[in-house]
Amino acid sequence: MSILKRLLRSRVALRLAAACIAFYIRFVHATSRWQVIGSEHLEAHWQARKPAVVAFWHGRLLMLTVAWRGSSMTMRILISQHRDGELIARSLELFGIGAVRGSSANPKKAGKEKGGRAALRTMVQVLKEGNCIGFTPDGPRGPRMRAGPGVVATARLAKAPILPVAYATRQRKLIRSWDRFHLPMPFTRGVTIWGEPLDVFSDTSESLEAAALRVEQALLAITNEADRLCGHAPLEPAARDQPDA
Repeated sequence: MSILKRLLRSRVALRLAAACIAFYIRFVHATSRWQVIGSEHLEAHWQARKPAVVAFWHGRLLMLTVAWRGSSMTMRILISQHRDGELIARSLELFGIGAVRGSSANPKKAGKEKGGRAALRTMVQVLKEGNCIGFTPDGPRGPRMRAGPGVVATARLAKAPILPVAYATRQRKLIRSWDRFHLPMPFTRGVTIWGEPLDVFSDTSESLEAAALRVEQALLAITNEADRLCGHAPLEPAARDQPDA
């Protein structure tokens, strides 16, 4: 058994690892200079206390825990039921962010539902209660930076807008994982961009796929802009037919 698997099986080790992750996030944030663009879109929801589905790529999850800081609204993020999901969930708890455990439904894998329906019901209920949900449209296993229909289905059932967000840092390490996880370095410069809210529920004639493509394009646009402002070339999305990692 690998060291990582042993770690994820130990509750004590999980708590320690989660504390280390939270410390690193706070350390990077505190030692770096951050520019926030489009914060008015986020603050409008905070002030009106309107629920929203906050959408971001799986590889850009890390620093968004502090981007939500200062809100009185509850945030819960969809986290997979994989063992590594438990580590992420415990790390989020240290920032006051809850988790919904499950994976977004994949119609091509009806026999491998992995808690998707139960997670969908929970997310819709959280939104209808006036709170927010965090969603990685390309999670939990890709293809990288391609939006699946789950984020749109959630927003439509709850009649909530989708609020895209992305960040980038000048000094970083791109992990060689399926999502090209963006690991920011301390003592750097960072940019967080909030996009305009997307209405995916008013036009009932728009297909889930078409609405998901709109979400994907909006997320790619702000992700590419954040990377550009930090001196990086755009990160190419994976092929749509790329198999899960």
